[in-house]
Amino acid sequence: MTTPLQVTARLRVPVTGTDHARGPADAPVTLVEYGDFQCGHCGAVHSNLAELLRQRADVVRLVYRHFPIANVHPYAESAAEVAEAAGRRDRFWEMHDWLYEHQDQLDPVHLGLGVAQLGLPADEVGGELERHAHADRVRRDFVGGIRSGVSGTPTLFLNDVRYEGGHALPELLAAVDQAATA
Repeated sequence: MTTPLQVTARLRVPVTGTDHARGPADAPVTLVEYGDFQCGHCGAVHSNLAELLRQRADVVRLVYRHFPIANVHPYAESAAEVAEAAGRRDRFWEMHDWLYEHQDQLDPVHLGLGVAQLGLPADEVGGELERHAHADRVRRDFVGGIRSGVSGTPTLFLNDVRYEGGHALPELLAAVDQAATA
């Protein structure tokens, strides 16, 4: 008999076409990240995931879902909403990368600078942020994370199974290679 602690955590919300994904849709490995743009650990794993995608371009698809931990990171929700505003304009991944590269500067003034640097319409994006036009999407990702057992960031799932290994590039490469041949 297994105890609840022995049961492998699984992704409870399947990946769909509305998810933000990098990599081929038919990749043998789908890696889902629940992340927080203000989380230092997420920032550290960001470059490793980018390199993983570069080295395993035909093997892995990365899906990003928001899991802002607002009681610890005061700008995480706003950053997620800015990413969604950019995504509405097909620029999600550019903003995603900008946010991680500037994660120590995610206050409203710097978010506005990021919007400007990417050439996004500042007035439109500002209006969307003011009325929280993308809050439902961020909340939906967050609730999906809770349903899947996410309690902190980053949390990764490889082919719908929670990944419990390390976040260093060699460990991620080995895990993806193993999942690709499973």
